[in-house]
Amino acid sequence: MCGISGEIAFGDRPASLAAVQVMNDALAPRGPDAEGVVARGRVAFGHRRLSIIDLSARAEQPMADPDLGLTIVFNGCIYNFKALRNDLEGLGYRFFSDGDTEVVLKAWHAWGAAAPERFHGMFAFAILERESGRVILARDRLGIKPLYYAETAQGLRFASTLPALLAAGGVDTAIDPVALDYYMSFHAVVPPPHTILAGVRKLAPATVRVIEADGRARDHAYWTLSFERTPEEEAASAGYWRERLDERLRAAVARRMVADVPVGVLLSGGVDSSLIVGLLAGAGQRGLATFSIGFEAAHGEAGDEFRYSDLVAERFGTDHHKLFIESRRLLDALPDTIAAMSEPMVSYDNVGFHLLSREVARHVKVVQSGQGADEVFGGYHWYPPLAGSSVPVADYARAFMDRDHARYLEHVADRYAGPDHARALIEESFARPGATDPVDRALRLDTTVMLVDDPVKRVDNMTMAAGLEARVPFLDHELVELAARIPSRHKLAGGGKGILKDVARRVIPAEVIDRPKGYFPVPALKYLDGPFLALARDALGARAARERGLFRGRYLDALFSDPQGHLTPLRGSELWQVALLELWLQKHGV
Repeated sequence: MCGISGEIAFGDRPASLAAVQVMNDALAPRGPDAEGVVARGRVAFGHRRLSIIDLSARAEQPMADPDLGLTIVFNGCIYNFKALRNDLEGLGYRFFSDGDTEVVLKAWHAWGAAAPERFHGMFAFAILERESGRVILARDRLGIKPLYYAETAQGLRFASTLPALLAAGGVDTAIDPVALDYYMSFHAVVPPPHTILAGVRKLAPATVRVIEADGRARDHAYWTLSFERTPEEEAASAGYWRERLDERLRAAVARRMVADVPVGVLLSGGVDSSLIVGLLAGAGQRGLATFSIGFEAAHGEAGDEFRYSDLVAERFGTDHHKLFIESRRLLDALPDTIAAMSEPMVSYDNVGFHLLSREVARHVKVVQSGQGADEVFGGYHWYPPLAGSSVPVADYARAFMDRDHARYLEHVADRYAGPDHARALIEESFARPGATDPVDRALRLDTTVMLVDDPVKRVDNMTMAAGLEARVPFLDHELVELAARIPSRHKLAGGGKGILKDVARRVIPAEVIDRPKGYFPVPALKYLDGPFLALARDALGARAARERGLFRGRYLDALFSDPQGHLTPLRGSELWQVALLELWLQKHGV
């Protein structure tokens, strides 16, 4: 719902209010309704507000409670804030606003590092303790809300986006070779703490960082996702799990209607978003605003799924809006889309979400979206083969990784050669306790790493660039915990997401469920030709790209000689992958 920023100066120097103001200005699209900057000696905070809960000035930020000696900047939404407020009032706390920000502030005073364990929602926040001089940074369990930071010569800066940190200057913009390996190998997913830039890091999900006045810092992980289950849960029937899942899904969707403004739904026409619409309609929502987007077909591949979104919209009587994007508009929208990326994100549907978000923001401030269901309920094609795998790491890597390490070393310049970080990530994740089944191990990695730094980041960046808040009920942490306890055989049934589809059959038309799996198709970016090919050629041939020299010349020559012939195992364009990285670096002045 907002953008946050700040600086913590170490030593005797006061924080730079000017630097925080620059970051705050860069965050303006995330919070067009109000802004504020405050300095407290060696600490300064900035905030941009998108008003969703308590629209009055009483809820504006940075928010201070002089009696408690706390100042906060907060981004996100705590869906159970009213229940927490009642608990805090029972402890003697009194409130001057009606929103969730003040609840977070007082919850920290009451419960300290244990406070985030009580929060149901998405959040990133910073709190200054006046008496101790400590600054606390925290992020929600599944990384729905971002938090980047950079260590400078003067101290530490943080912000909701990486470009905001760049705007303030003083950041080491060298390419991080570890992150480049992840980007090129792990399907452009760069896990925390890394970003593509050596001087910028990101706080891991489910983490509280306490920074002492002298600069010493310690991290506390307050949540982990476990796939362990009791013998009774392992043996429980599909019917048992259907009932529990149905109940939890309804709660997750209803919880995300908490707002003082209307809430809509991004309706792709797939099972996940259609189920959200159906559950809301079943709960009594009338006149629900729904939004779909489609693109021109290319190379025989359809660019829209309006047939299914229209079916759902008609069934539930929604106020439906369709946006059709011609390929020429995609090209025009790419610069703004890339500018909105906190990190280079290769997925084609970034531009779709960007354009859709701008349209949706003309109608509502908040939407629910179906991201996360495939990772949580086993919807991808690489899960079923793992069920009987004797070499799960190799099988997962073969299906998901864009290239093995030998090919990576053939594609990048010698100075970026190094260990196989992407493969090591998979091996370490699969070896951790808490999941024994190969499918569970893959689901855990995808839910806690891939999902955070691909689909979830994409949705946050593109919606917030338009001043639109996206809520993701399939990432309700209680729903995710329940899904982890459901044996994988129930999730893999019916070709994937079987248990979720069983629940969906009670709610939405069968035609939406019994159909080939669809994605958010943007064919013009998958099959680069014409002006899109020229864009890639210009980016990789630019002086900045030549001087940077990330990729070997013979690799680029091979890509341009057959742009449509070099696809990753996940059917992504290798040329678009390398071009997008250069486009992002150049757009952000790196």
